[in-house]
Amino acid sequence: MLLKVIQLHKNERELIQQAIKQNREAQHVLYELHSPKMLSVCRYYIKDIRQAEEAMLNGFFKVFKYLDKFKAEGSFEGWIRRIMVRESISLLRGKKRIEFPAEDITIHEDGSTYNNTELEVEDIQRLIDNLPEGYRMVFVMYAIEGYKHKEIAELLNISESTSKSQLFKARKVLQQKVNKLNNTSNGTNQI
Repeated sequence: MLLKVIQLHKNERELIQQAIKQNREAQHVLYELHSPKMLSVCRYYIKDIRQAEEAMLNGFFKVFKYLDKFKAEGSFEGWIRRIMVRESISLLRGKKRIEFPAEDITIHEDGSTYNNTELEVEDIQRLIDNLPEGYRMVFVMYAIEGYKHKEIAELLNISESTSKSQLFKARKVLQQKVNKLNNTSNGTNQI
């Protein structure tokens, strides 16, 4: 198993070098290797699958345009991922779809806490999709992508306190929705 990992890493470095030289086959192989995961990254930010695909394709255009700037100091996948995040934000910004609500969304406190539930990936994605745009972007960047509030603030042109507030509100809304799903799946169906 270790041999395959080392071989793939060597192959990827060679593919990158060939892709820098405009070798279309090498570019295609790199695209095929990374596009499924990168579509998922874009999809975290963008509800509509066609728009997420658009962001991913634009991101790969930039990947290949600036491939010679990749210094191989970190992982290639991480470098691509950062481009995809920025491209997703850029697409949403261009469509004027990013809003960071200052007012509170009504959150019903029922006193229950998070219970273990058998949520599927699609259920979780749907819960995240239904968050207001600003909540969703900050939540994904912080909880899934691992950005710090300072980085989120810079990328989204908001203050760190707005980032923290949006994350807090997103978590509250998600907790409420998970609790509601738990109550429904346990037969109590409390609203």
